[in-house]
Amino acid sequence: MSTAVSAHHPPARLRVAGSALAALGGVALAVQGRINGQLGHELGDGLVAALVSFSVGSVLLLAVSPILPNARAGVGRLRKALRDQAIRPWQMLGGACGALLVTTQGITVPILGVAVFTVAVVAGQVVCSLPVDRAGLGPGGPQPITLPRAVGASLAVIAVIISVSDHAVVTASGGLWWAVLPAVAGCGLAWQGAMNGRVRAAAAGVVVPTVVNFLVGTCALALAVAVDVIVRGWPATPPGQWWLYIGGPLGICTIMTAVAAVRVTGVLLLGMSSVAGQLVGAVLLDVFVPTAGGLSVTSVAGIALTMVAVGIAAIRVRGR
Repeated sequence: MSTAVSAHHPPARLRVAGSALAALGGVALAVQGRINGQLGHELGDGLVAALVSFSVGSVLLLAVSPILPNARAGVGRLRKALRDQAIRPWQMLGGACGALLVTTQGITVPILGVAVFTVAVVAGQVVCSLPVDRAGLGPGGPQPITLPRAVGASLAVIAVIISVSDHAVVTASGGLWWAVLPAVAGCGLAWQGAMNGRVRAAAAGVVVPTVVNFLVGTCALALAVAVDVIVRGWPATPPGQWWLYIGGPLGICTIMTAVAAVRVTGVLLLGMSSVAGQLVGAVLLDVFVPTAGGLSVTSVAGIALTMVAVGIAAIRVRGR
């Protein structure tokens, strides 16, 4: 009896440690946004920057996965699930949404700043998680749209509007339209999470879904870059700073910290901690390494409102 209790209710110190680890993964995601944004600025092409990030991550995963027994077994289980039609091929395309997110990092972070970019992504993710859950696209089946989640989604949209309301650079460059791109990418993350859940259930592990995500994203970006080069020509000469090429490893770190933390935090606390890490990391980056968008009072207000929105959306309404 005591074993079961300890498995379901880990000690408080482990939950705190797991939350800190998940928040660290969120900070890594915020840093990835800044790096990919800077790389896109140096290259003059956000698509190429996204392809570089995904390609580096794919190479690392392909180099490491064959030596992991769980990864090799997961590939076999996934192939069997595809043969038995327990999972459909289109359900493995979640990496395309990750590619969209990284592309928007390269395009909009230099304009919006990391803080506004992160608020827009989180808002899109919260809003679009409602229909995704309602349709039962994830492995957990259909989930109702509760009042707290609807209120949280509405507040998240308001937070984006507040965040960009007095950014002079954003206004001069097209107003709220630049924030639409990361918001759409956030919507893609909601769908990607549902698809990744199904692939993870089929592969019975997290390494294989991660590899599938990176490979799908790399292929999608390679096609997009091919068209981009034909239309716009070659990008600028690649910059020499080594740190501009670590966006892919940072993405892997984000996933791995979530996998390690979820065992002791649970899904709800994991998500909340990750969002907190993203927003805190975004603020710190815009304070100490400001971009054109910079950090304003409205950005901080938008971040605070986003935290409230996520907290409200995470409230569970018990059935009678």
